[in-house]
Amino acid sequence: MFDWVPVEIYARTYHQVIGAMVFVILLESIGSRYKTGNKFRILGFVTLVFIILYMGSRPISGFYFGDMRTYANIFEDYANGMPITSTVDILFHLFTAFASKTMTVEAYFMVCAFLYVIPLYLVCKKWFGVYWFYGFLFVVGAFSFWAYGTNGIRNGIAGSLFLLGISREKRLWQIAWIVIAINFHKTMILPTGGFILANFYNRPQRVILIWLLCIPFSLVAGGFFEGFFAGLGFDDDRVTYLTEGNVHGDEFASTGFRWDFLMYSATAVFAGWYYIIKKGYRDKVYFWLFNTYIFANAFWVLVIRANFSNRFAYLSWFMIGLVIIYPLLRVKMIERQFEKIGLILLFYYSFTYIMNVILAK
Repeated sequence: MFDWVPVEIYARTYHQVIGAMVFVILLESIGSRYKTGNKFRILGFVTLVFIILYMGSRPISGFYFGDMRTYANIFEDYANGMPITSTVDILFHLFTAFASKTMTVEAYFMVCAFLYVIPLYLVCKKWFGVYWFYGFLFVVGAFSFWAYGTNGIRNGIAGSLFLLGISREKRLWQIAWIVIAINFHKTMILPTGGFILANFYNRPQRVILIWLLCIPFSLVAGGFFEGFFAGLGFDDDRVTYLTEGNVHGDEFASTGFRWDFLMYSATAVFAGWYYIIKKGYRDKVYFWLFNTYIFANAFWVLVIRANFSNRFAYLSWFMIGLVIIYPLLRVKMIERQFEKIGLILLFYYSFTYIMNVILAK
């Protein structure tokens, strides 16, 4: 469908399109009275459809899209009659095995894109009503959004299903979607633990303090935490990211204390502090979201030096845009609020653009 876009600039083109949407929102927000949600209904749906089709119809390439080739190989193995032997991420394997018998591999990746993006739309529609497009841009404009729709595919789908779960009002549906998310990718156990804790322990000041304390702990004893969590068998083969050398060829592979990623994570911590403590914002769902983010991100801070530690960072990063924007799309909180939403979106997306376009290898 988009085969006229050269594969070497396929991801860059996506970020250019989303950047254009960000500037449209910015220009509209200048001098606005925060009553323009319906104006972008059509633009929002066009963007939604574009993302699904563009992401889902990308060329099958392991060089440009990381693990996409691995997923294609798994699909082909099931198509050739290989039985399901994995006991981890069982719903993902059942889904892939079923797809291999009913569709082409190209259609399979399109369905994966649908499963990744549509839950995010439903979450934004549920929480923000006519302003869903603004929240949606914060989600699809996140630094890790493209990578986890094209590389860490089952992790991305699992994160979207997890958010769909916590956005539901009935506890039964929350549990159902979260269980599905965990069985798509076992690492969702970490944010699930944070969500469970958030339901019983709501002390934002203390969880922020815990997050801050994780920074010196990681600086002083990061190696200990990497070995400790690896020894727990937290996620089977995936804990090898904490101790292995750089052998996976992942475009995000990096070692050392990532101050750039830490500052990126800190934007959501600061936002939560500002809304909850400084402005006195009270919302049960936002408490869940913020405390879950802190819990999952604190784990990443402790193992920040490890190769591919951003794979663990994603266990909080898939929530980061919603943590930043949620209160501003729910209540009137600051002067010239709508204009500032546009500016926040611009600065927020600037990090994504710099890292994924300007500094991309």
